[in-house]
Amino acid sequence: MKNYFQFKLNGKDVLPVWLLFMVLFLIPYILVQIKIQGFRSHSADAHGAMEAVGGIFKWYGVMIFLLVVEYSILFFFAKLVIEAIEFKETSLQFIGKFGQFLKILIPGFILTIITLGIYGPWFYADICRFFAKSTSHDSNSFEFKGKGGDLFLIVLLAVILPMIAIIASFTIFTFKNLAQGTSTTPSHIALMPIMMFIMILIIFIPYIYFLYKWLVNFKFKEYSIKWRTDFWSSVGKIAIELFLSAITVGIYLPLAGLKLYSYFSERTIASSKSVSKRFGYDIDPMNDFLFIWGQYLLTIITLGIYYPWAFCKISSRILNKTYLEEIEVAE
Repeated sequence: MKNYFQFKLNGKDVLPVWLLFMVLFLIPYILVQIKIQGFRSHSADAHGAMEAVGGIFKWYGVMIFLLVVEYSILFFFAKLVIEAIEFKETSLQFIGKFGQFLKILIPGFILTIITLGIYGPWFYADICRFFAKSTSHDSNSFEFKGKGGDLFLIVLLAVILPMIAIIASFTIFTFKNLAQGTSTTPSHIALMPIMMFIMILIIFIPYIYFLYKWLVNFKFKEYSIKWRTDFWSSVGKIAIELFLSAITVGIYLPLAGLKLYSYFSERTIASSKSVSKRFGYDIDPMNDFLFIWGQYLLTIITLGIYYPWAFCKISSRILNKTYLEEIEVAE
């Protein structure tokens, strides 16, 4: 038997948080980016370069502060979303306090900055652990089991080292051509960024797999909730959906997201010693696709004002068709 989730949140409830996000983060962030680009454009001479470095450094400091503001606002947004989810006529409860969140957020940002990003995976794991522990269903809390050290290895092996290898390869190729006096045509120059983009995209496909596998790792009561699938079939599915999104210039992207959500859902298993349950999603590809694009267009037309209603309607459509059902386990 399928037990469906429900999502009960209205756009008017999200609107105050969204307006705060736009006024306190989004608009200032855009203005800071414009300032930084302005300093970069005036760095042609030595004096201008020194002035630009000082200006850019100052505005990057402002940008870091804005990121703290962003995460602070997202706390209240996450609280609204979590408490709007209902399963078996019982809503999820969120008991996390903003002060507790700040005790994780501010030290985490500081440590991530002074370690040049190395502490980032542990910081992200702490945030996941906080939200899981603060969320309960029928008086039973969730527990996030992912470890920062595991995420660090994923980022290092799946992203950083391959990126270094790609950059080194392109650099060596360029210098080798210069040393040999080989002329580089404009077409070659134009193709290099495209080739680099494709290679980076290829790198991020397995990264998405490993990140999702790390992220879906919870304990709830006696259940262990994990994503159970094999590497090659999952990576192939991700690659196909990203490829279709790329060749359609993003038009296919909402459907890609839905198909990946359906694929990931049915391979997410909640298992105990006595029973196993799996998640699933009743996808209606064409109607879901058109519905989401309709909400996107309304958001664009209204310059983002409609976004809270679009978010709530899309989330409601997807979660109301997401279910949990018991499955037979082969002995």
